[in-house]
Amino acid sequence: MTRSIGLTRFFAGLLIGLPVALTAQQVGSLDAPVVKPKSYVVYGAEPQSVAAGKRSVLELHFRVLDGYHVNSHTPKSELLIPTRIELQPATGVKAEAVEYPAGTSYSFSFDPTEKLDVYTGAFTVKLPVVAEAGMHTVDGTLRYQACDHAACYPPKSLPVQVIFTAK
Repeated sequence: MTRSIGLTRFFAGLLIGLPVALTAQQVGSLDAPVVKPKSYVVYGAEPQSVAAGKRSVLELHFRVLDGYHVNSHTPKSELLIPTRIELQPATGVKAEAVEYPAGTSYSFSFDPTEKLDVYTGAFTVKLPVVAEAGMHTVDGTLRYQACDHAACYPPKSLPVQVIFTAK
């Protein structure tokens, strides 16, 4: 009987104390550092086809994560880091200069009088090429600096691989 009363008190204490312990643990987790994403920009690689031996345009689709922006390829200040793509030469492929989309002029709460030229959401970079017949892979890197409404983060590099067939 004494053991039964002791177990009852133990479980009653557990039932009363557990919610308090969980609440304290949850409050403690609010103080944990915010984890930032590894990449603020996502590359949507898709196989593409072009006409062999003729000037064609490959499209590289990117998406900036919600809540962030990156400077366009032509930021309005020399102090801002532009978004740039660097591609490695590929055998059988003659690539022309990359064509960047126009950025969006946007002002932020930290300086509403200044408009910055940024990419948000989806944007597409175009790569004009002339390629020999066959399957090709062009490797490269997108270099960008992401910011939110409160801060800018260290520049990042995103690997890019364009796979296409010239027919």
